[in-house]
Amino acid sequence: MNTNGTFPELRDVSREELYEQVWATPINHLAVKYSVSGSYLARVCTALNVPRPPLGYWQQKAVGKEKPRPELPASLPGDQLIWSKDKALAVPARARVQRAKRDLSTTRNKGPTRHPMLIGVEGHFRKSRTTEEGEFLRPYKRLLPDIICSEACLAQALEIANQIYTELGKSGHRVLLALPNDGLRRIQVNEQEKAQKDRKYGRYSTTPVWAPDRPTVTYIGSIPIGLALIEMTERVTVRYLDGQYVREDSKAARSAKPWQLTQSWTTEQDLPSGRFRFVAYAPVAGVDWSVNWQETETSSLSSLVVAIVRKLKGATSELQGMMTAAKEAALRRQREWEEQQERYRRNEDRRLSEQALIDSKKQLGDIIDKWAGTVAIERFFEEAERRLEGLDGDRLARVRERFTLARSMLGTTDPLQHLEEWLAPTERYKSRYPDG
Repeated sequence: MNTNGTFPELRDVSREELYEQVWATPINHLAVKYSVSGSYLARVCTALNVPRPPLGYWQQKAVGKEKPRPELPASLPGDQLIWSKDKALAVPARARVQRAKRDLSTTRNKGPTRHPMLIGVEGHFRKSRTTEEGEFLRPYKRLLPDIICSEACLAQALEIANQIYTELGKSGHRVLLALPNDGLRRIQVNEQEKAQKDRKYGRYSTTPVWAPDRPTVTYIGSIPIGLALIEMTERVTVRYLDGQYVREDSKAARSAKPWQLTQSWTTEQDLPSGRFRFVAYAPVAGVDWSVNWQETETSSLSSLVVAIVRKLKGATSELQGMMTAAKEAALRRQREWEEQQERYRRNEDRRLSEQALIDSKKQLGDIIDKWAGTVAIERFFEEAERRLEGLDGDRLARVRERFTLARSMLGTTDPLQHLEEWLAPTERYKSRYPDG
């Protein structure tokens, strides 16, 4: 805490610290110390899964009738453990799970339910940037599950994702968005059903495929696995009609008038096919592992859900070994980089020390040369002053005036003053490695 009673703005706060603080100080008072609002600090507690005092707690505590505070829940892999004002909050997945359970108990007979990760996301997916008909949605919101599809297949995509997420949940494996600062990254997912050398998507190949800001991950024990569901594209013939491309086999193309066809042309593009690919991958840098399942015209991903979960659970040993190897390789690279930097610093230190010696010697040489010239000048003025004694009258006055003026223009001739201005090598640069 600072001397003015506030906490440093960018200080990291652990969930254990926050737990002790919110049960020692009313949250609105604590929020003032952190320079945030009480409602925001409450959201921080939710994101870090820190229980807060209930309504009326402080009044009850004032009269000694407060109830014991609950224990801080144990953290799970993927939980946010640290908060700082300069870092984004994780989506409070656990709170959503609790709300989903309450909703389930009150809507038991209202049809199938969705996984907490998918509750309320359909509307955000449909709030999309303008796209050509049949192309991928490009929602404005970026904190969404890793699902990429066209608008026509959105309901189908959400249902497939729901089946996979729910099956993972039944096995005790949470599905959530990766934390904002945990280092997990999303791999590039190829949307083509059949890989082509010329990878196209969208009109003139300029429309990018949307991707979320954070990967969707599940934790098998402590092993994170990235999950992505994408509607695959197929190479189709399209016709340019009335300012846009439509499929050659579409109703608009089939019903075009002959005069319209004379002013149109066809080309090939990759467009969403209505069939999906599910990709599981290692979201850890340096680990090259991925596996995917894709639909065909005769089989769907829904029939592969159990096999997908079984495959992910069986891959943990392999992933653990690969992650350990990647971590060791990263440590080796870090050590090599640090050693390289140390060699560079030592070489630079040696270069600067040598340059300081050269510059110091040069300055000293210049001082000596200057003093040699000064001695000659001094002798000149001594001889001139001696000869002044033989002059008289107007010439003496005129020459003495010029003598005084010339002498004043030369400045100091004191060798000690020049020596005081000289910089020794260690005054120019002090080595960081005097012994090496």
